[in-house]
Amino acid sequence: MKLVFAGTPEVAVPSLRALLGSEHEVAAVVTRPDARSGRGRRISASPVGEVAEAEGIEVLKPAKAGDPEFLERLAEIAPDCCPVVAYGALLPQSALDIPRHGWVNLHFSLLPAWRGAAPVQHSVLHGDDVTGASTFRIVKELDAGPVFGTLVETVRPTDTSGELLGRLAVSGAELLKRTIDGIASGQLEPVEQQPDGLSYAAKLTAADAELDFTHPALRVDRAARACTPAPGAWTTFRGTRLKVGPVTPVTDADTPDLDPGQLHAGKKHVLVGTSTHPVALGEVQPQGKRAMAAVDWARGVRPTEDDRLGA
Repeated sequence: MKLVFAGTPEVAVPSLRALLGSEHEVAAVVTRPDARSGRGRRISASPVGEVAEAEGIEVLKPAKAGDPEFLERLAEIAPDCCPVVAYGALLPQSALDIPRHGWVNLHFSLLPAWRGAAPVQHSVLHGDDVTGASTFRIVKELDAGPVFGTLVETVRPTDTSGELLGRLAVSGAELLKRTIDGIASGQLEPVEQQPDGLSYAAKLTAADAELDFTHPALRVDRAARACTPAPGAWTTFRGTRLKVGPVTPVTDADTPDLDPGQLHAGKKHVLVGTSTHPVALGEVQPQGKRAMAAVDWARGVRPTEDDRLGA
């Protein structure tokens, strides 16, 4: 089939490469407009855009997917199908109607669980034992279209959302390729989603990423991992923001009893109290400084018994 691939961030690149290596033709790529990124805030193309340009593929960067110029060019290309991975913009019905096999999205959850913008983060945050990916035909309602195929992925006890998403991006690329193969052969028909197990995964904001040490250690652990690498878990120390990487719950018999947010700095670890047992800090990043091991940070700030993390 003739394809137009839509995607923007690095997580979409494995799928684009899988389709470029398939028997199908990737006639063009749709991605978000160039934006400022990195420490220098330089304007640069998206990861998907960079790969497409390197491969000599036409790249379309509409400000909105409903722009008349974009719709006209898409109709001229006349794709059979438009595979989508994390494109990052709403697709109007006028765009959905152009390819005869529609737009097929790779979504990183087992639909109808975790429809929405942050399925992997919510899977980690809520302690799912398993998650996965689904391919489905895009319809007007959010992530509600009929499903072509799924895969299952175990959520490991120490997974951050970034680590889990990285694995799903690779396995999901093969799922998307096989889905496109099945549509092309006429042997694959989608199945409507059932209402059982429906849940939504809203985007996690910086406010959502503030750690609350009055919660149990298990919940603090999940929150920190869910927000790594983005939007980045954080707390406050002496009135300034402190970015916090993944933590480790500690249940050793000789672990000191600590109040929520109370610090205990040792030679090998820095503990923080929660409503249950403490957690050990891994990497932290004070505001305006580089990331560092928690023990190095504590050695510099020398926390007292009166110091607390968080409000």
